[in-house]
Amino acid sequence: MRAGQHAWFGLALTSLMVPMMASAQGIKSYAPVTQERLNNPEPANWLQYRRTYDGMNYSPLDKINTTNVKNMVPVWTFSTGVNEGHQAPPMVNNGVMFITTPQAQVIALDAKTGDLLWRYKRQLPEDLFQLHPTNRGVGMWQDMLFLATVDDFLVALDAKTGKELWAKPVGDYKKGHYLTLAPQVINGKIIVGTSGGEFGVRGYIVGYDAKTGNQLWRTYTVPAPGEPGSETWKGDDWKTGGGSAWMTGNYDPATNTAYWGIGNAAPWPGDAHPGDNLYTASVIALDPDTGKIKHHHQYHPNDSWDWDEVDPPILMDVTKDGKTIKALVHPGRNGYLWTLERTPEGISFVSGIPYVHQDVFASIDPKTGRPTYNEKTTPKVGKDVTFCPSLWGGKDWLSATYSPKTKLLYIPANDNICGRVVGEKKPHIEGQLWLGAELEKLDLSMKDKKVPAYMGELQAWDVSGGKKVWSYKFPTQLFASAMATAGDLVFVGGTSDRYFRAFNATNGELLWQHRTNSGISGGPTAFEVDGTQYIAVQSGWGVDAQRIQDSLAKLGIPGVSPDVPQGGVVWVFAVK
Repeated sequence: MRAGQHAWFGLALTSLMVPMMASAQGIKSYAPVTQERLNNPEPANWLQYRRTYDGMNYSPLDKINTTNVKNMVPVWTFSTGVNEGHQAPPMVNNGVMFITTPQAQVIALDAKTGDLLWRYKRQLPEDLFQLHPTNRGVGMWQDMLFLATVDDFLVALDAKTGKELWAKPVGDYKKGHYLTLAPQVINGKIIVGTSGGEFGVRGYIVGYDAKTGNQLWRTYTVPAPGEPGSETWKGDDWKTGGGSAWMTGNYDPATNTAYWGIGNAAPWPGDAHPGDNLYTASVIALDPDTGKIKHHHQYHPNDSWDWDEVDPPILMDVTKDGKTIKALVHPGRNGYLWTLERTPEGISFVSGIPYVHQDVFASIDPKTGRPTYNEKTTPKVGKDVTFCPSLWGGKDWLSATYSPKTKLLYIPANDNICGRVVGEKKPHIEGQLWLGAELEKLDLSMKDKKVPAYMGELQAWDVSGGKKVWSYKFPTQLFASAMATAGDLVFVGGTSDRYFRAFNATNGELLWQHRTNSGISGGPTAFEVDGTQYIAVQSGWGVDAQRIQDSLAKLGIPGVSPDVPQGGVVWVFAVK
């Protein structure tokens, strides 16, 4: 089946059966990952999903910069051997690169040469239905790696050899539970969150002991009767309420608080689950020792648009009214740029402004940030509704990036793309898709029903000033995480033309581009070995990027084809 023939919300894996294995070469010298290193990673390394706990997705390396990036060339590539969406950042620990791919594979490479050190493949069950067949990276602790798998296991590996140390079930894949995120590691605890909102699961976040794999705590993101927030649900809706947490959280070591984004309510139409529906479409503040929810902020109550707000807010300082506040900054899937203040007492609203065209919010309360909705753009059972932005949002799960050097936030956005949902009422059947929408009528549309001048847009924002400083527009979608560096550069892929690009971080000028084998939806990373700086990214189109591409192609937009080559390849660049 070619890439352009994906069904909207699924890809069945019925024939892949590969043995668990690790190749023999191994790693002779490995630097254990300590809590001190996670708190303050060396500039040369990329030890976490977004590099640092604050989620800035920023590298302090500057040997590749605005003056020499034009001389950047590929120095090695490595084919992963699988198709579908490669969404994991290449992670580097003292010259060793770890990548994960679809089909629960971990590959260890020499970061300087691309030589294979070892490879691990998990045996996946033949009856596994992979709604999002992808993986977003490993967690690192001491001399161990941690992999969250689509068959809903947390697996520990020996970082030197790839040997499996233990594997623990997190949930039941036959009931629609699965894992796609990079595990979060805090003080020897491994924290993961489930996917599966479209199956009507009750979402949760779970903490495990790194050495033993024993479960330490499990926090449900939809409260049961009697628990805080339970009054925002009616009847038994909480049992199938969604609220999955499928992107790695960020963390504040100073207050020992993890911030996780929580996804959509299930099913999609809000009148099928009346109430505010905590803690869906929210950010929650967790105690990583106990899993207790300390605080929360809900971006939009009674979610009806599949606007998962799972991408956690960036922890950064923002100036408001002449004073510096400890902020949580979140370019929401709902199309608004949110600034919140985090304090020991809670999370408070600061501002919310649209960064793409949005026709759902009629107003926002200036004190609480609570929106009111336009009824005509709110999906309901039995209604045919179009709304902007689409269910994939102004920005999906993809990471924005913040540069403390330029003091700008860079958002990989999509504008002018709207969505259509026809609500339907169907009984919940465990393990089956439960969207609350007629699948064959899910569609995209354009703002004002016209072919827009642009859809993808890399935006640079002065968050303190509340203004967009510059933007670079693309004729089609932009679907990839971005990375800023101290070389005053912003790197991003995300377009169906398969280019990887570098922009001047201060003014948005395109400085460099290189075409890869496939489209890029994963995040780039920067690292250094033996005094040379490198930029790395995985190219491999698929999953939602391809689904959006299919839908745009159906609209007959000139120059938009569903045929984007697939196949995973790691690309590593340096200046020569």
